[in-house]
Amino acid sequence: MAGYLYIHIPFCLKKCIYCDFYSVSDSKFIIGAYMTALCKELEMRKEYIGKLCGIYIGGGTPSILKEKDIATIMDKIRSTCHISAAAEITSEANPGTLTESGIKGMLNAGINRISIGVQSLRDKELSLLGRMHDAAEAIAAVTTARKSGFGNISLDLIYGIPGQDLVSWKRTLEKIVSLHSEHISAYELTPEKNTVLYEQLEKGRLHLPDEDEVAEMYYTAIDILTEAGYKHYEISNFALPNLQCRHNLNYWDRGEYLGIGAGAHSFLNGRRISNICDVRQYIHDVELGTSPIAEETLLTRREEIEETLFLGLRKTDGFDIELIPANITEHLKEALDDLAHQGLLDLSGGHIKLTRKGLIICNSVIVRLMLRIERILRA
Repeated sequence: MAGYLYIHIPFCLKKCIYCDFYSVSDSKFIIGAYMTALCKELEMRKEYIGKLCGIYIGGGTPSILKEKDIATIMDKIRSTCHISAAAEITSEANPGTLTESGIKGMLNAGINRISIGVQSLRDKELSLLGRMHDAAEAIAAVTTARKSGFGNISLDLIYGIPGQDLVSWKRTLEKIVSLHSEHISAYELTPEKNTVLYEQLEKGRLHLPDEDEVAEMYYTAIDILTEAGYKHYEISNFALPNLQCRHNLNYWDRGEYLGIGAGAHSFLNGRRISNICDVRQYIHDVELGTSPIAEETLLTRREEIEETLFLGLRKTDGFDIELIPANITEHLKEALDDLAHQGLLDLSGGHIKLTRKGLIICNSVIVRLMLRIERILRA
């Protein structure tokens, strides 16, 4: 049974140019109906939920909700599930929609961790990304969250933005460090198809920094944040001691979780499950008592091994090599040894993990190992 619960809030006032997550902007008249559907789906699927160690409310923009909506969600979870007294309960928030009353509403509802999408502290970069806030509003949001009582704050950043250089990135990092948040995520901007960013790059209207500069930005983030006392525990994530995001760690460790809402994903009983990505259809189906699941896939042995590999290598501590079947490991030995010889993998202590050099080309390392696994299982 799942010890982690994800609630998807697919509403935004405005779509950022890089975002390919499912969200809608015409939310004014359907949020109430969506809240009702969320609560009903939770009731429909409560048999999959065990004692909850973590709850994560993501989006979209959860901070677009009114205090009563957040309270409705949390009250329903409490009446339906057993929540551990030490559970980590997170809500994402956008500085452009985060108010003092909204922050207090989250706290009153029992949310004890807030993840704020700062992205940059340079106004020009924020404008280019299509963010609703400026740097001053982002800083004010963090300050208000702290003063209101949040003792666990996570801040999201993006690097590799068109027009961004190393000097600009350092300034953002230095200012972020001065805000003393417990957790920081730093993601490389990745153009996804069907986004405005992808279209603008394809048309030559925007240009990403070159690969060497992006790599330098990544290593600069590692160095500045490590020096400030943050542990680099996953490719893009940093935390003060013992304050890693438990929801994400459960994901990278292939732990079970239940996703509720339009576009939400679950991992249950060896199955990857996704809900329909259509708010109105989701509401309609749940109102009729029909499952909103769009796709359910039982993982094959190969897929399980591949997931263990690519999720495990996202963590800087890597994973125990014994999680890979011994017969597979034996045939992987040559590829693993070669990658270790190139300085990309560390194979000491019965663990497999990426080196500092390997982190920057993580995808290439993983693809090479996965191709080798494919050949092994086809033989």
